[in-house]
Amino acid sequence: MLIIFDLDGTLINTISDLGQACNHALAACGFPTHKIEDYPRLVGNGVNKLIERALPEEDRNEATVLRLREYFVPFYDAHNCDFTRPYDGIPELLLALKEQGHLLAVASNKYQAATEKIVAQLFPGIFDVVLGEREGVERKPNPQIVYDIHSTLNTKLSTLNCLYIGDSIVDAETARAAGVTLVLCTWGFGTREQMEGAKPDYLVDHPLDILKVLEVRDLRRVN
Repeated sequence: MLIIFDLDGTLINTISDLGQACNHALAACGFPTHKIEDYPRLVGNGVNKLIERALPEEDRNEATVLRLREYFVPFYDAHNCDFTRPYDGIPELLLALKEQGHLLAVASNKYQAATEKIVAQLFPGIFDVVLGEREGVERKPNPQIVYDIHSTLNTKLSTLNCLYIGDSIVDAETARAAGVTLVLCTWGFGTREQMEGAKPDYLVDHPLDILKVLEVRDLRRVN
């Protein structure tokens, strides 16, 4: 079984570090900052979209976003694990999945360098493929990142052999577009109501519940 995880809001809580980096960029360019607790509603589509949403509406243009990105990226690269930590139960889940022989992958809208650095620091040796935002490749909800993971691992793409686990509408749209089984979690940045409204194949309240999802799927295969 191939199990693909979103990163921010699914495996790790990144809000404090993302918020600090965005506030640094905003302040450096003379824009008002936000409270850290406001950032969950701003994330989900990559750094550029985060910066755009954080800007005053009248300043949301490509040139301003790119100017702030020049401040955001170096700051975030230096501080992206200051407060970022795995959610409770995630390390235990990943170890159990590895012991069961599953292939594990990360599919993130965070730019590739930061995605690789954070995963290597927090989950060394766990994931078989780690993909983030890459130049020339459309971000999620475009399913290309899922296709690229399957291609890299030479696995067959289907609902039977792939779970996609995320915490947002973007994740739901990605999994549906790719034709894989969708698992949404309630501990991330999206609300439970949003997750229920996305009509996932499975809704989980704790990381270890994913092991129960796999048991149910195995029983269905037998039956």
